[in-house]
Amino acid sequence: MQIVSGRPADVSEIPERIRSVRRRVQEVAQRCGRDPASITLIAVCKTVGAERIRSALEQRIVDLAENRIQEAELKIRELGSEPVWHFVGHLQSNKASRAAQLFDWIHSVDSVSLGERLDRAAQKSDGRLQILMQVNLSGESNKSGVSEEEASRVAVELAQLRTVRLRGLMIIPALTGDPEGARRSFVRLRELRDMINRSAGLDPPLEALSMGMTNDFEVAIEEGATHIRLGRALFGERPTLPPSQREPG
Repeated sequence: MQIVSGRPADVSEIPERIRSVRRRVQEVAQRCGRDPASITLIAVCKTVGAERIRSALEQRIVDLAENRIQEAELKIRELGSEPVWHFVGHLQSNKASRAAQLFDWIHSVDSVSLGERLDRAAQKSDGRLQILMQVNLSGESNKSGVSEEEASRVAVELAQLRTVRLRGLMIIPALTGDPEGARRSFVRLRELRDMINRSAGLDPPLEALSMGMTNDFEVAIEEGATHIRLGRALFGERPTLPPSQREPG
């Protein structure tokens, strides 16, 4: 089947897109001596309709991600809680309670105060929420995340929360036209995780690295990614929403 780029993928194209991505994941993992099963493929389904998401689920996609609470609520209601739901967008503190009820993983915890809000909400819902600490290594003011200098301290405090479990780190690297441009950020995130484990003595240690998207996931796998977040590679280009339909995280 011919896959047409530059537009949203038709339902019939999605199975082949998923097979293609899985082949690429397997090839790069084997090339660098990793088990492909150690890499979680997360399908980022923002703006993607339920019919196309179901096509992905039929291909044994287990993990789905959203970056907007309101859109996620509608989809979880329609598709159910059987998939593992990840939140990957910027999370406002006033939406932490709802996020803790909806999601299994929050990738974008960028402060101790946000972690504490999620922890209180998870206790009330008897949930076991997995969180990742977002790190801003590029220093870009338009990106959320803990600074490299504060990362160890914040990780220690998040690891002490009662209900949520800190599993690792997440990054959104600076946008470049070349996948190799993100490599240094991926290396630094892996090194930062390892440094925190050595210096802080966390038990259990951090292991997850959420890094790598459509343009650079192969480089991310080479540098140790455990979770890759793919949208366009699976579902094609996203339509541009009018301002009236956009919602902050």
